[in-house]
Amino acid sequence: MELKDAIAFASGEMEVDLLLKDTQLINVLSGKIEPRDVAIAQGKVVGFGEYPTREAMDLKGRFLLPGFIDAHVHIESSMVGVQEYARATLPHGITTVVTDFHEIANVMGIRGIRLMQDWMGSTPLNLYVMLPSCVPATPLETSGAEIKAEDLQGLMKEKWVKGLGEMMNFPGVIHRVPEVLKKIQMAQGKRVDGHAPGLSGKDLTAYIIAGISSDHECTRREEAEEKLSQGMYIMIREGSTAKNLEELIPLVTPKNARRCMFVSDDRHPADLISEGSIDHCVRKAIQLGIDPIIAIQMATINPAEYFPLQGLGAIAPGYQADLLVIEDLKEIKIRQVFKDGRLVAEEGKVLPGVIEKERIETENTFHIQGISVQQFQIKAQDGRAKVIEVIPHQIVTKKGLYEVKTEGGVAVADPSRDILKIAVVERHKGTGNVGLGFVKGFGLRDGAIASSVAHDSHNIVVMGVRDEDMAQAVHGIVEMRGGLIAIRGGRVLASLPLPIGGLIADLSIEEVRDRLDLLHRTVKEMGGKLEDPFMTLSFLALPVIPELKISDKGLVDVTRFEIVPLFGEK
Repeated sequence: MELKDAIAFASGEMEVDLLLKDTQLINVLSGKIEPRDVAIAQGKVVGFGEYPTREAMDLKGRFLLPGFIDAHVHIESSMVGVQEYARATLPHGITTVVTDFHEIANVMGIRGIRLMQDWMGSTPLNLYVMLPSCVPATPLETSGAEIKAEDLQGLMKEKWVKGLGEMMNFPGVIHRVPEVLKKIQMAQGKRVDGHAPGLSGKDLTAYIIAGISSDHECTRREEAEEKLSQGMYIMIREGSTAKNLEELIPLVTPKNARRCMFVSDDRHPADLISEGSIDHCVRKAIQLGIDPIIAIQMATINPAEYFPLQGLGAIAPGYQADLLVIEDLKEIKIRQVFKDGRLVAEEGKVLPGVIEKERIETENTFHIQGISVQQFQIKAQDGRAKVIEVIPHQIVTKKGLYEVKTEGGVAVADPSRDILKIAVVERHKGTGNVGLGFVKGFGLRDGAIASSVAHDSHNIVVMGVRDEDMAQAVHGIVEMRGGLIAIRGGRVLASLPLPIGGLIADLSIEEVRDRLDLLHRTVKEMGGKLEDPFMTLSFLALPVIPELKISDKGLVDVTRFEIVPLFGEK
């Protein structure tokens, strides 16, 4: 919009495109609810009150609020492309997303970021990117790519790039690793997001002084309070696996709420379709006692000012007309969604013609020479074995020490005690690496499950009772060029192909949801007791989240940040 036209629209001298009449406007700038008529022209809010208009819409006293902003998400973790992600989230009021293409970058490098960028242009969402800072995330695993500071330099200058994504390598920051510091310095003038679970004291201070300004990994209120008091913005996460909102929301007060915002991080299709993402956070926060205006500010103006996202996050003259219509301030049920002043979703559905699905050519990103049953055998040794203990609804784990069952000189799974075998098979460079270990908490009685979604390097993670089924599950993943699979007795019971980087399906989000539902039901029939076993499995290969994880190089003690032997207490 030209400046002279903006002034003319605001002055009432030119006819506006749309006048939303009789609204209860949630003013996140003043913190008040104000009865307003809202004038919109060329996709922007141009004024309040009576205006000459081409079209008027009477909202009959309903609440009007700014579109929601997801301040940190990995779109690839929804296992669908950008268009399908938008089709799921727009009806839930998410009009702006700040995404980190960290997942596909760990598989395909800069090519993966460009692939997702090509998708971005054909969606009505405001899409901004935080460039992945840790590819690979650590030297403790084999990634499909390596991205250095100089590789990101050109992209960092792009307007759609808001800064450097979650800096997982906090030891690299604290110990002043030159390449890590170079990436942080390269992002000066833009934001650097943090990722520092459990970091405290002087180590936290050193991390913050490097220029890192947010954290979304807090799982305890005390941790979040320390980070908040030292100047960090707190991103309160409520994902499909990591659910931190209930623990952290008591932290939020009228005095500090401006430093807090909501993020989804990783949400699976079923949750996106049924619950949404940021709208679910707002709804749950209100149910837990947060003032509705504050909850809405945490989903709108707070992230908009943090990044910053100019012209987003509020309803005021000159701001984008990304608007939501709701009935009440408790249920936060989205009736209508306007994007740039255009009605794009209504009563839970995207309107026809708003999103056109694009097909993306896929390439094979699996390079495995061959897998044998023998590669999954664990030679029995003296002493107790370290066992990864799953904590439901969290991505942190515990380190357990157990005597394991042995047969014929090899250590085997013991489903009677819920001690199963787990392995990570390298799939990017044909190294032949297979990391082996044990896990407790899945409840599987027989069979095996596997996934090529295995944070962060996305090798193949497989867990099961029998080595034969584990090997067969890995073969199944390779044949699909990526995906999720459940196998019992050598027979595939359910699967979901993810041929785009081994992470994303070329299917609708409803088809992905349905196949995931079948996988989850199948795992329960196999004895599984976790709500989302595949999401949980994927995070067991994430060697930057305490306490014990596994990579293709072996068992990782995250607190020591090193590969440790499977047997023995050290």
